[in-house]
Amino acid sequence: MFSKVLIANRGEIALRIIRSCQALGISTVAVYSEPDFRSQHVRLADEAVLVGGARPADSYLRIDAIIEAALDTGCQAIHPGYGFLSENAQFAEKVEAAGLSFIGPPAGVISTMGDKIAAKKLAIDSGVPTVPGHSDPVVNLEQAREAAEVVGYPVLLKPASGGGGKGMRVVEKEQDLGSALQLCQQETQKSFADDRIFVERYLTRPRHIEIQLIGDQHGNIVHLGERECSIQRRYQKIIEESPSCALTPGLREKMGSLACELARAAGYVNAGTVEFILDEDKSFYFLEMNTRLQVEHPVTEMVNSLDLVELQLRVAAGESLPFNQEDVSLKGWAIEVRVCAEDARRGFVPSIGLITRYAEPRGPHIRVDSGVDAGSTVSVYYDPMLAKVITWGQNREEARSRMIQALNGYHIEGVSTNVDFANQVLSHPVFISGAFTTAFIPTHLPAQDEGLPPAPELLDAMAIATTLVYHLRDNLMKTALLPLKSKVGVSGTDQAAVSYVAKCDADVFTVEVEQTVGEHEWNIQVNGVSYEVVTPPMEFYRRRLKLTINGESSYFRLKYNGNFIEAAHCGTYRSFEIYNPREWEVAKFMPQPSQKKTENVLDCPMPGMVVDVRVEPGERVYRGQELIILESMKMESAVAAPADALVESVNVNPGDTVETGTVLIHFEKE
Repeated sequence: MFSKVLIANRGEIALRIIRSCQALGISTVAVYSEPDFRSQHVRLADEAVLVGGARPADSYLRIDAIIEAALDTGCQAIHPGYGFLSENAQFAEKVEAAGLSFIGPPAGVISTMGDKIAAKKLAIDSGVPTVPGHSDPVVNLEQAREAAEVVGYPVLLKPASGGGGKGMRVVEKEQDLGSALQLCQQETQKSFADDRIFVERYLTRPRHIEIQLIGDQHGNIVHLGERECSIQRRYQKIIEESPSCALTPGLREKMGSLACELARAAGYVNAGTVEFILDEDKSFYFLEMNTRLQVEHPVTEMVNSLDLVELQLRVAAGESLPFNQEDVSLKGWAIEVRVCAEDARRGFVPSIGLITRYAEPRGPHIRVDSGVDAGSTVSVYYDPMLAKVITWGQNREEARSRMIQALNGYHIEGVSTNVDFANQVLSHPVFISGAFTTAFIPTHLPAQDEGLPPAPELLDAMAIATTLVYHLRDNLMKTALLPLKSKVGVSGTDQAAVSYVAKCDADVFTVEVEQTVGEHEWNIQVNGVSYEVVTPPMEFYRRRLKLTINGESSYFRLKYNGNFIEAAHCGTYRSFEIYNPREWEVAKFMPQPSQKKTENVLDCPMPGMVVDVRVEPGERVYRGQELIILESMKMESAVAAPADALVESVNVNPGDTVETGTVLIHFEKE
């Protein structure tokens, strides 16, 4: 076994690898960029080496600098994690040439399977069904048009190299092909230094199923079951689970066997994943092979009781797999949620800034793989994923319910996150039924859509939480006997029933709060409906509140601004205004504040860097026309014209860094 390993990555995956190394007694070396000097992975590793500036090309993608760091610190191996250089055949080749072990497959295998066109040809030769499409890459618009005519619209443009959804676009009609191809080529060139694109038929309602493999250097290859990865936005996964509701035991065995056959044909070694798309008629097609550890590997670990990173290390050190296919059996159900710095209510635009408050969920069968804490800075240079929450249950419903409660108790301030959106997904009837596809989010939770109206009982619970906190804080402020963080039910609080009015959007709740016999027991009536409420026998924290309402325990995340209290619970996020009855009689007649709307400008929807400006002053533009291309968190996005207009001035140039709300373009008033 290795005595020292360098981790060529950052964030939660670097921490994940470090912990497995520590369990095996292996020393670790971290690499970091200039803004990451205070990051957790730097602090947890035994040693750390600065490899460059903020942009990945200046640090985490510097092959020679990373190998030099490994050699200078006496490492025997390099673990690439996922992303960055993990599927770079040149990196793997140079690592081996330097006399180091690459903890992953051989460079030739990465090259073959990382090239989607070569991988597809190998799959066909191995008897694995593939999606109908054009077999050769396209490099210009003319070739793309010819391929699309053969395949038929809608088509999917995919990079020949790389993964993670980068460089992928769906094209519904021919007139959109040119701009889509240009964006694909720009994005994949930056991410993978390869602008080849191939064209295949776009299946509109498939499921995304992947098979986890592990192979050793002695010819043994085993699959560890499947993962369901159909809950996606912009081809990037948000929620994964294992096993999948869609697979029967027979179908699981068939897909697993074909995945292993493909891996054997490729000469595969170490951990890898074969991805399939499953059509509505249960036909399945090879999508791609990821020659690395996957972000969602923890759900496989939870149902197999394995440590995949440990297996990677042992295989790379020459050991044989300690089990065979007959030994693999899945136990229970696991679900993973990727916690990302993005605003789901604004089309998943990235969110950057300083994390000012941070508290993770805890409890039995809850695991959090995180790369941040309070004080961490989220920048535009790296992937928006902050952490992963994984829950296990004896069945799917138990794992799902446990995840909902875990996310209710996950508190992050300073940046926007998708925590509440993920809980919306988990609480949606279609997700609960298991009958979903990759079209779930655009179909059921499109951008800026609040989803299904919350159940009355859920809004009642939120009214209880916000009103109870307001009641206690108000009592403490009035008596001035105790500090703000005080135990619930201590002497000095008023035990007589007190009435309040809680307003949430158009809903108005009459809430009566009464402390009963126990120090932590309450009777609370909401619009005449009575609830028995128990508060925890501990300090009353203002931002994460655990209440037991009619025998069921739940977490609420709260934010305060006077009598305004924002509450998040089970995917629903609402702002409540709390009044006593006298205050309410005055407040309900006050006029609503008006919002000033700025016209004739194009605002920046997200922080990032300007990659391209596609318009000039004096030019006529049309609604939906792409005017500015932004790069943020390793993804490129187009900012389109909001209406037909004449451009008066362009305020940015390629290379400029912009913030949300920056005025990019002024239009002439007509």
